Amino acid sequence: MPIFQAKNIAQSYEGQAVIDDISIQLEKNEIACLIGTSGVGKTTLFQILSGLHQPTMGHVLLDGHDITGQAGKVSYMLQKDMLLPYRTIEDNIALPLIIKGMSKKKARIKVNSYFDQFGLSGTQKKYPSQLSGGMRQRAALLRTYLFSNKVALLDEPFSALDALTKHEMHQWYLSIMQKIELATLFVSHDIDEAIYLSDKVYVMAGSPGRIVKEIPIIRALQDRDAFSLSPQFLMYKKQLLSYLQ
Repeated sequence: MPIFQAKNIAQSYEGQAVIDDISIQLEKNEIACLIGTSGVGKTTLFQILSGLHQPTMGHVLLDGHDITGQAGKVSYMLQKDMLLPYRTIEDNIALPLIIKGMSKKKARIKVNSYFDQFGLSGTQKKYPSQLSGGMRQRAALLRTYLFSNKVALLDEPFSALDALTKHEMHQWYLSIMQKIELATLFVSHDIDEAIYLSDKVYVMAGSPGRIVKEIPIIRALQDRDAFSLSPQFLMYKKQLLSYLQ
């Protein structure tokens, strides 16, 4: 059974359909990307998947249990890191645990056990303004993971980074995902990023927005950098562009 499913999701506002008949599923440790032009309804879909909004139709399932309209069951990370400037990195990351009722002392102990694994050693007592963009994203991803260690929804998590930092973060992200086995659905407007990171790509298009294609990414080359320069990578890129158009 997939760890996370959206079944026939539809949403209307004042009688106007925004998204319609959207079905998505994630396996354990799977990385999937959702791409689509601006205004197609990706944010609306993510708000429903995260439980922030109730859909007009359809259901969201986690481990086979219906969690439709229930916030706090899966993690949702927005495009900006949303780190609080007046809290240390340690306390920023501990925030989900404290909200769930854990004492600050216990929350700090728990989050500190992850700092080395997430490449954040030595940043515990620093503030967000003292960290680079890449390090801030690592902190935000760790906070997201601690909120829910099964499924994460990431809204353009790397879009604010420059090209070199983004590539470094991609490599780090893939490495850490192998260790923590977090099923992830992320939004991207970067087709190269979608192909490079994902096990499959969902293409969203139309009005109302629908999933028009699901494309599994099968890599003949294990080295992703080599794969990104291959004819196979270019074939996927052309295919995705054709569906977007």
